Amino acid sequence: MERLLSVIRNKYIIAGAAFTIWMLFFDRNDVATQYGYYSQLKELKAEKKFYTVEIEKITKSLHDLDSDPQALQRVAREKYKMKKENEDVFVIIEEEGE
Repeated sequence: MERLLSVIRNKYIIAGAAFTIWMLFFDRNDVATQYGYYSQLKELKAEKKFYTVEIEKITKSLHDLDSDPQALQRVAREKYKMKKENEDVFVIIEEEGE
């Protein structure tokens, strides 16, 4: 019992415990803040990966449009509803079913 009291009264143990508690809960960079930063970092890395893949897709499609005239014609017909002189274009819009 006396040995336990002497350990508890030791100023180095008290200072170490106080420092640990302060750093874990009250400091500007406490555990909860670090966890929030880690979660935000994971989200940002996922966004970076998504946008990198999208940039690669768009770069490939731009290259195809520059090099392949049939791809250019397909995009012009599908997106911009362009047509040749002797053609009629029918746009079919599907209604959402009930």
